[in-house]
Amino acid sequence: MKILVTGGAGFIGSAFVRMVIGDTDLHVVNLDKLTYAGNLENLADVDGNPRYRFVQGDICDAQLVNALVGEERPDAIVHFAAESHVDRSILSPEPVVRTNYNGTFTLLEAARLHHVARFVHVSTDEVYGSLQAPAEADERYPLNPSSPYSASKAASDLLARSYFVTFKLPVVITRASNNYGPYQFPEKLIPLMITNALEDRSLPVYGDGQQVRDWLYVEDHCRGILAILHQGRDGEIYNIGGNRSLPNLEVVHQVLTLTGKPESLIEYVKDRPGHDRRYALSSEKLMRETGWQPIMNFETGLARTIEWYRGNSAWVARVRSGAYRTYYERNYGNRTTGS
Repeated sequence: MKILVTGGAGFIGSAFVRMVIGDTDLHVVNLDKLTYAGNLENLADVDGNPRYRFVQGDICDAQLVNALVGEERPDAIVHFAAESHVDRSILSPEPVVRTNYNGTFTLLEAARLHHVARFVHVSTDEVYGSLQAPAEADERYPLNPSSPYSASKAASDLLARSYFVTFKLPVVITRASNNYGPYQFPEKLIPLMITNALEDRSLPVYGDGQQVRDWLYVEDHCRGILAILHQGRDGEIYNIGGNRSLPNLEVVHQVLTLTGKPESLIEYVKDRPGHDRRYALSSEKLMRETGWQPIMNFETGLARTIEWYRGNSAWVARVRSGAYRTYYERNYGNRTTGS
């Protein structure tokens, strides 16, 4: 079996590629544009493997995508590629709409033209919007996105679903909660807090830090994707959650405890526009239909993640390019409240 993975040099995509090449006999073609968060260092372990091929390219390039799908004839497409950072989508909405919606359209059209037997569209719990406790979103929960990022993902979910209903393209949609683990670009909450703490830099916390997120170790997510790839039903949506909801501030406190750093490093900054208060998922459907369940508890996963970043400071230095530093200052530099 051969699968085309989009965005396979990113955080979740590269973890999926490493798992597939390491634990299965599947062949992988990895299509990635190599934007700021795409890093081929993440795939050094599979480079040169005869079951792996990398192709640099943009999923919005219809000519390239059609040629690649026609040449490789994959049995399945697993679509990770996305502009995935909410803050970046607020600063500049155009790239998320272009990549997340138009890019998904290009891939769906290529899959339809070449009769691809399975299309796994990887989405996010953010499409459900903020939920009041104790509610948990199952797959039938209404979509209520709040940011340009989550709106672009909700739109691409609906487009993918329409290709199943209208064209009978065998689409499956997944929606995962917040991922964490090694190799994550240091802009999301956990890697940003870890890398800043290890360098004795301030830890910027939005608002009061009481926004609640469900945390999912990246390898658990990848196992869920594999289960859905093989066992998921065409036209269905599957939530993939970590079953561990925590306020952001508690996550930050745990990072400081595990790194041995003082709480004085916490710096409260002005909250971002439209910041969702609480996400919560039910993964009961996936567990019932495939037997999948998350196996990494948060405390162990966080400790492993911190140790990875502690041992890979050179990797962090390399990915923190000038462009990243410009973004960091632009995004956080004018949010300090002094509180």
